[in-house]
Amino acid sequence: MSFLNSLNIPGSALTAERFRMDLIAQNLANINTTQDAKGEPYRRKQAVFQERGLSFKQTLDQETGHTGGGGVRVTEVIESDKPLTPVYDPSHPQANEEGYVMMPNVNSAEEQVDFMAASRNYEANITALNIIKAMAMKALEIGE
Repeated sequence: MSFLNSLNIPGSALTAERFRMDLIAQNLANINTTQDAKGEPYRRKQAVFQERGLSFKQTLDQETGHTGGGGVRVTEVIESDKPLTPVYDPSHPQANEEGYVMMPNVNSAEEQVDFMAASRNYEANITALNIIKAMAMKALEIGE
């Protein structure tokens, strides 16, 4: 049954959205990290999604009416280029000579909105997966 290959599409999206939610959790966990392994303030990280390419055979199969392949994948994780936030705290160990500490460019409200969007996408892909599974079960019942 070639339509079972369509399980790969929401399956890949579930993996990508889970990775996105992990990055958001990492961003929120480091919202006050003024020094990372490089000695710089933490920078917000974001996942870049890309359509999963089809092989030559899969492309030919699509042309002949067979479905399969497709989906999404995470191609890279980028750091935000938004400016860091200077906060006046002369008692902080990482404060410069003027008393300012450079804080991460993570905005908790923006992260919460991104997390809600990722969780909604995750739920939508679970629904699609359940529909495909129900279709497969109905197809098996026809053969009885």
